[in-house]
Amino acid sequence: MMFARHGAATAARIASRRVGNSTPRSWTVPQIRQLHLSPLSRAPDTPASRSFHETSSHKAQPALAEVEEEQPPDSSNPALSFPCLDAQEARTASLTKRSLNSGPEPSYTTGRHRSWHSQAPLLLDWGGVLPQFNVAYESWGRLNEDKSNAILLHTGLSASSHAHSTEANPKSGWWEKFIGPGAPLDTNKYFIICTNVIGGCYGSTGPGSIDPADGQNYATRFPILTMEDMVRAQFGLLDAFGIEKLYASVGSSMGGMQSLAAGVLFPERVGKIVSVSGCARSHPYSIAMRHTQRQVLMMDPNWQRGFYYNSIPPHAGMKLAREIATVTYRSGPEWEQRFGRRRADPSRPPALCPDFLIETYLDHAGEKFCLEYDANSLLYVSKAMDLFDLGREHQEQMYRLRQHNRSKPSSGQRDGDEGRSCSLTLPDKPYEEKPTQIPSKSFSEPVAPTSIRPSDDLIAGLSPLRNHPTLVMGVASDILFPAWQQSEIAETLRAAGNRSVTHVELGEDKSLFGHDTFLLDLEHIGGNISSFLG
Repeated sequence: MMFARHGAATAARIASRRVGNSTPRSWTVPQIRQLHLSPLSRAPDTPASRSFHETSSHKAQPALAEVEEEQPPDSSNPALSFPCLDAQEARTASLTKRSLNSGPEPSYTTGRHRSWHSQAPLLLDWGGVLPQFNVAYESWGRLNEDKSNAILLHTGLSASSHAHSTEANPKSGWWEKFIGPGAPLDTNKYFIICTNVIGGCYGSTGPGSIDPADGQNYATRFPILTMEDMVRAQFGLLDAFGIEKLYASVGSSMGGMQSLAAGVLFPERVGKIVSVSGCARSHPYSIAMRHTQRQVLMMDPNWQRGFYYNSIPPHAGMKLAREIATVTYRSGPEWEQRFGRRRADPSRPPALCPDFLIETYLDHAGEKFCLEYDANSLLYVSKAMDLFDLGREHQEQMYRLRQHNRSKPSSGQRDGDEGRSCSLTLPDKPYEEKPTQIPSKSFSEPVAPTSIRPSDDLIAGLSPLRNHPTLVMGVASDILFPAWQQSEIAETLRAAGNRSVTHVELGEDKSLFGHDTFLLDLEHIGGNISSFLG
């Protein structure tokens, strides 16, 4: 009885702290008992209750420590430890300490690169304007006299311009083995240019850049982007080099989307086209996965609707977003072989923090990435991927919108309503499933992919590429950009009249690495690119 009274008093004191009062509020006995037995105030962190996963020396809050000292002796089970949460709290504390002086926002640059600055404004597809902008780039090889040997290399979502080491930056690049003398992108033959896309955070103008109008970070005042906007900025750089026509446009993943877009936007300025593990328009599954990543990021309190610069970046949301993304980058077959159902230490009790080997792998991927890429860049660039559609109808819609907004860069005109056109509201009623008519065919009856004719809209949209030799590559184990999406590109190009389409699909006997195959498979991805380029 004495313990109950003493414990209730302690709980009341803690409750007063929770509501921010210096004197305890009025609590009923059942409420106090319930509070006292809540998860926040259960067993102490005894050696018996600590998990082998615990790696942080993070200390309990004083209020919790006070409760722990008065733990009921008859507690049924010890409380679990949560070292994964401790690590997040420790990082927040470290970033908070740094922000007192210089701000915790890390430098996202990956070493020295070159930069091209445009004083001319860039009108974006959805009506936004960049009054001036930078494009970070790196190059390898030598541009020949008539400037006909240039290859524009497009990046994936979170990659920098550092595809290969340079004298200024000897660190290995993300496509190090694919570029160089005798490599698939042979620097003895070609002049390779790789840029960081606008909207990114590796030197090109993006949400973290300074708005010249007021000297503050753009943050979420940065305008919505499209793949085509990124390509137009890249071709501005090509103009600065005096390159009238590319020998080839090459890209994988998001870069494969840009590579196709470059040919559609500037068919007379592109020779060959290589698109690996890309698509001609984004499909629902990949849109859904990117939406989920954006949601967990935006729900991080530190995101602050994008205005976190010189404060604490949303590292927890970024970690979770990267973990979700990593699930889509690799494949089930590879993970089955690599991890199976093995736990990190089967001799220990299970834990709610990373416990299985696959969990520790995802946790490491999130930890490694959460401060290496700007959160706002992830939001903007991933949204541009969602908006990608090379169908004729969508292209015509964008053309009409651009014509309507064309006078804005020079006049500075801003329409009050259109300036908020991207601030959409949720529908009044949530989406509801509607009953659909069951098809007469049995669900088990196979349908050959080649029996499905591409849509007329997409055929018309890709018709500018009818005369471009094109290599389209896919991977059977890819779940983010499934192989049927590359089949769609190839079949659409053929239906549009292109007789120079090379379509290669790597089966699971060739690669189990899923979407990341383009980063890892020098023999098959690199070999086919080398043969195609000639």
